[in-house]
Formats: sequence, C-alpha cells, structure tokens
Amino acid sequence: MTQTASAAPFAPPVELHRRGGRGGTYVFDAAEMAWQEAGKAGVVQKVVRRDAERGRFLGLIGMEPMVRSGLHQHQGVATSYFVDGGLTDYQGAIRTGEVGINLKGATHDAIAYARTLFVARLQGPVTYPPQDGPLHQLHAGARHAMLVNPAPEVPPDINVAVDALIAAPTGLDGVERRMVFDYAGTGDAHRMVQLSVRPQARIPRLRASDHVELWVRGGLLEVDGRIAHAGCFVVIEPGAEFSLASPFGALLLGWAEGALQWVEPPSVTAELFGFD
Repeated sequence: MTQTASAAPFAPPVELHRRGGRGGTYVFDAAEMAWQEAGKAGVVQKVVRRDAERGRFLGLIGMEPMVRSGLHQHQGVATSYFVDGGLTDYQGAIRTGEVGINLKGATHDAIAYARTLFVARLQGPVTYPPQDGPLHQLHAGARHAMLVNPAPEVPPDINVAVDALIAAPTGLDGVERRMVFDYAGTGDAHRMVQLSVRPQARIPRLRASDHVELWVRGGLLEVDGRIAHAGCFVVIEPGAEFSLASPFGALLLGWAEGALQWVEPPSVTAELFGFD
C-alpha cells in the first residue's frame, strides 16, 4: 500500500483515521494496495482505514458469487458505492452505479449473486447474532449481540442511482454537485456528494473543519499538486489546508463530516459539499 507522492506525511492505513489526527492530507492508490482476507470465505478488502473499536472503515470490498454477509444490524450509518455486481436483501437488489445507505438500526442479510466490488464507508460498528459463529471483518468492528429489528417497517437500505441525480451548481466554475445523502435525521451534520469537475477547473484553497474523504471514480485529480487518478482515495484530516484541480476532468465521490472553510476565497459565494 503506497502513497502517490513522498511529499505527503505517511501514516499506517489501519490507523489513519485516528483520534485527534489533525492536519494531514493523504492519497492512496487502490491499484497498489494488497487485497486482505476478511476472515470470511469469498470476501476480501483493500483497507484505507479501519478502526475496530469504533467500527469505522473506508476501503474496497470484494465478494464472490453466492457469498452472504450474514444477518447483521448497523449501529451507525454505512454508505456503499457499487463499482460492479450488487447485493440482494429482503428489500430487493442494489446494482452497479448505485449507492446503498444503511441507517443506524438497519437489520438485514445480503447476498452477492455475481462477483461484486464496492467502495464502503462505515461510521459505526455492526452486530451479529451469537449463534452465527466466529466473527469476521466484512464489517469493521463486528461484534456479537442479540438482534431485534428496532423499526421493521423501515426498509434496511436507501438505494440511490447516483448518475440519475440532478446536478446543482457549487458556485465554482466547472464544478457541479449531486447530493447523494445529506444525513438528515441521523444526528450528524455530514454530507455525501458526487462532484463533477470539468477539465482545467480549479478549486481554491480550503481548510477542513472535520474529516473529508474522496474516492476518484473517474478521471484525474490534483491534490496540492499530487496526482490522484481513478481508483485512488484521498483522506483529509481536520485542520488540513488543501486545494484541488483537474487538468483533464474528474468524477469524485466525497464525504465531509463538517463544512469546509475557504482559505483562498473564490470570487463568488461557493459551497462544495452543500452545507447551509
């Protein structure tokens, strides 16, 4: 697992999203990251960060056909973008090009009927019933507990066809935003968006008030001059200052856990992640 440039500080990926970590900006090339076994046959991971204590995770997950997640309950929000394949639970199927959102309390068992690859971001632990046997790490921070679905009338998944969302201006020339999830009703003032960046667009210098993470779905992004091409992850810690640009265009999925602050204000009112 490597970074794309030695100029950036390095932290071990498993501990990257550490408590109190401030001021770092990291770029990880998933193509150079090793697949890791997840402790469940037919499941592998490329881990950008994992915190088993808090159940936090960012990375890629691969599942072979006919592999089940097992019955589990989410104790925090989980978001997954399906690069290929899909999963099916009692609500139905999620497919390539969609984001699946699991709210706290979502209780289900999902199966892959085809080879499946998805970008996963967990914000809380996942519990499995004790009778399911030894725990695995399909979900970071998995633990045993007796399960009761707290809201059986609520679907376990919110599935969003990202490219079908209406694009909205950000106020920055050449940058559009599709709001995937505004975290309404979760108690968190977070945002998940897709950003479309036109060739030669530039995003002036910003400061992160909280954690910001990007996955380059397509194209090429420059992060303070470092290259993050398709398949790369960008992790930005609270307090870090950074600028973004794309000489040839980029398509990004992004998560922000707080509003960004302009260090180099643009000439117009602009908001990258759609915070009020």
